[in-house]
Amino acid sequence: MPPGRTVDGPGRRLWISDEPVSEPAGLWARCHERRDATGHRPVLFSWPSSHGATCPLDEVDGIDLDAELEGAWREERADQQEPDEDGLLPPFAEWPGLAPPVPASPATPDPDRVAAAVVRRLLKRLDDCHLVLVPVERNADIPAVVGWGAETALGRLCALFRSREDRFGARVVAFQGARLWVSVARPPATAGHAAHVALEHFLTGTDTMREFTPFAEYAAGLVGGHVWEFWWD
Repeated sequence: MPPGRTVDGPGRRLWISDEPVSEPAGLWARCHERRDATGHRPVLFSWPSSHGATCPLDEVDGIDLDAELEGAWREERADQQEPDEDGLLPPFAEWPGLAPPVPASPATPDPDRVAAAVVRRLLKRLDDCHLVLVPVERNADIPAVVGWGAETALGRLCALFRSREDRFGARVVAFQGARLWVSVARPPATAGHAAHVALEHFLTGTDTMREFTPFAEYAAGLVGGHVWEFWWD
């Protein structure tokens, strides 16, 4: 392991490299393979810094995700005052519930292999990656325990990532400031399913779609895509 330090805080004991690591993809993969033995899961940070308050995992446990997202959906509908001339808003007239899962099968790829491949791809875009080892049992809980901050409800976001681990084989793998990347082993394969998934993305408040990309265009990009990117300004 490269030189690093332990960071203590309420409910957490993280390890973070002192400097950007060399060969981050290989180091991430080796740490991920040993996650059960060490009790820590790796995540890459470009621009590591002090982060916000942690979110207790028992708070995440208690979230009724469908009810939370339905509430967010109703708030969005109530706030829509102007005609959606640019097609930026979801076309759903009623709350459709959570998007159906893509079941695992012998034909679908292993989520951890997909995560390692996504990390290798991301390194073409990310510079100066530090390695952080987080004491969690699933990648979805990494943002809560790290205390990563963005303009979104952290507990609800982690509950959503837990659900996506189960439904789509998703893994949280990297951060850069308020930007976050997730690998997806079993992405939606049809336009209708992708639109349903995109609605969940929209309700996190991510700026990857709200102000710049028409909803239908964003949803089309999820079909067969193994990387989901989010950012909050």
